[in-house]
Amino acid sequence: MVIDKLAGHRLYEIVVVDLATGLRRGELLALRLSDVDLDAATVRVERSLEETKDGLRFKAPKTKHGKRTVALPPNAVAGLREHRRRLLETRMALGLGKPDGDTLLFAEPDGTPTAPNRLTRRWQDACVSLDLPRVSFHALRHTCASALIAAGLDVVLISRRLGHAGPTVTLNVYGHLFTLDDSGHRGDDDGAKHTAEVSGAPMVPVPIRCLFQKGGLLST
Repeated sequence: MVIDKLAGHRLYEIVVVDLATGLRRGELLALRLSDVDLDAATVRVERSLEETKDGLRFKAPKTKHGKRTVALPPNAVAGLREHRRRLLETRMALGLGKPDGDTLLFAEPDGTPTAPNRLTRRWQDACVSLDLPRVSFHALRHTCASALIAAGLDVVLISRRLGHAGPTVTLNVYGHLFTLDDSGHRGDDDGAKHTAEVSGAPMVPVPIRCLFQKGGLLST
């Protein structure tokens, strides 16, 4: 199970959050402390980090529906509480002072933004060193979407959660996962197996509430 093998690794929290929310790589790296409400168990997506030939820049989300608030499951909330504690310790040790609302949630130790391609390289290195499935970092977003579909969540709600331009985009990408055969089973067994390998999810449809409870699809 990916999140079990990542325990204690620098990527643990960002992977847990990505599996739980399906945020895009740039959206994760643009999150500020003020975007996360751990008491309400939500994360607010307001912008994205982009890597250009002129360097890094923050920009609006990919679509007009990209600005959104996404619920966090308990394991992501717990991981982020610990992550914020370590972030405070690191900043104090480096003489950077206490973090404020504009402090990046996932960044370099000195607080500067992490380039999206650097995150990808770190993920690839982790896949090798920890013997994880050799998938792209973006596959974590697909895993989240697949888990939500398997749990029976409505396509409109999934589309909103993923920040797609509309349900049509969601269906174009994941339509095969919504398709049922004559026996009532989803037609993409290989896709379900792949999702289980990446997330550690059981290969059975479950109520959507299980995604947000201890012991659910995305819990440790």
